[in-house]
Amino acid sequence: MTIVALGHDYWSVLGHGVAAIALYAIIGLVLMVVGFYVLDWTTPGPLRTLVQAGRPNAAAIAASGVASLAFIVVLAIYSSSGDLVDGLIKTLAFGLLGILAQALSVRIVELVTGIDIGPVLAKERYTPEVLVVVAAHFGLGLIVAAAIL
Repeated sequence: MTIVALGHDYWSVLGHGVAAIALYAIIGLVLMVVGFYVLDWTTPGPLRTLVQAGRPNAAAIAASGVASLAFIVVLAIYSSSGDLVDGLIKTLAFGLLGILAQALSVRIVELVTGIDIGPVLAKERYTPEVLVVVAAHFGLGLIVAAAIL
């Protein structure tokens, strides 16, 4: 019979890792929820209501916005230091700043391209100009995420 001996600090290390995962998951979820509300608030029209009503352009914008927010949150977590408390604070700060930068940047792209996104979101059929805003969400999400590093 073989007995595997665990290191003297095994349970401490495991507990620290489990706590870190749980805390980063909670902060990540909070940032995603805040990010969605910022996206909804800064997008003309009630984005959430339009998605629930089955408007394809609204769904595309919401999906690309959430995905780009995930890029930002992931890189905010990745860039945090080895110290748990310091890492959690940096994740929260970088994540919130990233959300604001993303929201402002996408609105600027809409202005520059001349896309009036409000009427586009409300359309019952998919329209190609929504791809420009979807690409802006993805691109700017990646740019902001990379800036966090």
